[in-house]
Amino acid sequence: MLRSTGVHHVDLVVRSVERTLPFYRDLLGPLGWHGISEVEGERGETIWYLLGHETQIGLREAQSPSAHDRYSVGLHHLALKVGSEEALNEIFARVSEWAGVVAEFAPEDLGQGPKRHAMVYEPGGIRLEFDFDPRV
Repeated sequence: MLRSTGVHHVDLVVRSVERTLPFYRDLLGPLGWHGISEVEGERGETIWYLLGHETQIGLREAQSPSAHDRYSVGLHHLALKVGSEEALNEIFARVSEWAGVVAEFAPEDLGQGPKRHAMVYEPGGIRLEFDFDPRV
């Protein structure tokens, strides 16, 4: 039987790596994403990989001027698990105060038992979800 062991990495195309890399480092550091590596992309661009747990998130500079549209082909949103309801509340409070971040909604009940989540838009317009589910 074939079976995946998880997601290895996700690459995000961002408007400005210079502006967005510090955002993601500050966001993901407290969640255990401490490492960073640099890789050359297929067009010679630098991809910055944030290393955490068993997954990597790559950031690369956009090479076209169009804005992110979560309803066109591509990434709709990126969801990150957090370990407690307190961590969910704390990360949402922290990122909501950062320049360029737009809070969509504060931590709320999903109507799916004890699961709660919150949503923000990062400086480049990518929608980020933070999830806490005590059952997982």
